[in-house]
Amino acid sequence: MKRVRIVVAYDGTNYCGWQIQPNGITIEEVLNKALCKLTGEEIRIIGASRTDSGVHALGNVAVFDTESSIPAERIAYALNQRLPEDIVVVKSEEVPCDWHPRYQSKVTKTYEYRIYNDQTKNPLRRQYTAFVSFPMDIEKMREAAAYLVGEHDFASFCNVRTNVESTVRTVDRIEIDREGREIVIRVTGNGFLYNMVRIIAGTLIRVGRGFYKPEKVKEILEAKERTEAGVTAPPQGLVLVRIDYGE
Repeated sequence: MKRVRIVVAYDGTNYCGWQIQPNGITIEEVLNKALCKLTGEEIRIIGASRTDSGVHALGNVAVFDTESSIPAERIAYALNQRLPEDIVVVKSEEVPCDWHPRYQSKVTKTYEYRIYNDQTKNPLRRQYTAFVSFPMDIEKMREAAAYLVGEHDFASFCNVRTNVESTVRTVDRIEIDREGREIVIRVTGNGFLYNMVRIIAGTLIRVGRGFYKPEKVKEILEAKERTEAGVTAPPQGLVLVRIDYGE
């Protein structure tokens, strides 16, 4: 028996998120079925990040156990022959049998949230960006984002149904750049609460449009109340870029 780690990229448009559920097809389900076809075993993968419906990834991480004789580094190629075009295994490698993608001492995740900022929509970007037609002040957005960097209680920036022991998280950095007609919010941290990045994006959009002053974000943090922050931005603008384990 060996444990194999895979890095997975996917277009989340046509999926009901990562985690298996009864009401729709998910990334986890498709990967499990492909692995079953490949190995002849009943395999259940364990994912690092359970992305929501419509959210995309360039570097999600998962592991599974197998008795297959296929070399671990060849599994990515073999698996891709059995996957739809909107899911790709970027890399596969063997890891220790006790290695778990969600329980590592050193881990950082990087997400990007993309906003298409123009007077008219771009139909080719509708599944990968949120659309905002009004002018956005990214300097004010950067000023506001600075309040979120560091260790804070992010209770105002998570879904009210979130059931966790602590809402304290550390955000290492937030970068905001304009790339043509798109504004990219890039967030790196040691872990994120449910909907946290999308609520951060929704709040920064309100700053960019002038509804909030930058210092309002500090007040939102201190309130520890979800209703104080902006709306949860749409899922299609969010991409899990990578997960680093300090290896």
